[in-house]
Amino acid sequence: MKILRTSLAAAGVLALSLVAAQAGKPAYEIVDGGIAVSLTGKPGDPAAGKVTLADRKLGNCLACHVVSDLSDLPFHGEVAPPLDGVADRYDEAQLRLLLVDSKKVFEGTIMPAFYKSEGFNRPLDKFEGKSILTADQVEDVLAYLLTLKEQ
Repeated sequence: MKILRTSLAAAGVLALSLVAAQAGKPAYEIVDGGIAVSLTGKPGDPAAGKVTLADRKLGNCLACHVVSDLSDLPFHGEVAPPLDGVADRYDEAQLRLLLVDSKKVFEGTIMPAFYKSEGFNRPLDKFEGKSILTADQVEDVLAYLLTLKEQ
C-alpha cells in the first residue's frame, strides 16, 4: 500500500511539473487551416516584426524568401516564394499557423516551425524545450507580413 501511495505521489508530481513546464507557453488551437486567436492576446508590432524577420539569429526569413521591402539588405533567398503580397494570398489565421508550424500546412516543407518546442530529433541541450521565436515575436512577424500586400 505504501508503494502504491508513493508511486501515485511521484506520478502526480511528474504530471504537475509537465503542466508547469508548458504553463509559460501560450496554447493555440488550429481551426480550418489556421490559428485565429493571437498567441499573446494582443496585436503584434509590425516594426518589431520587420526586424525579427530580417534578423539572422531569429526569423532569418531572408535566407529563403525575397522581400522587396527589405531590398537594402543582402542575401535574399530564392528557395521559397517571395513574401511580397503574402497578405493577399493568406489571411491572418493562415499566416499565424505557417509561422507557428508550417508543416501542419505543407508537410514536406523545409521551413522551420518557429513556435514549436518539442518533438525534435536530438536538439542541443541549450535548445531543448525552446522555440525559435517567442509568442510576441510570432505576432510581431505576423503583423509585418500583414503589411505586405500587392502594390
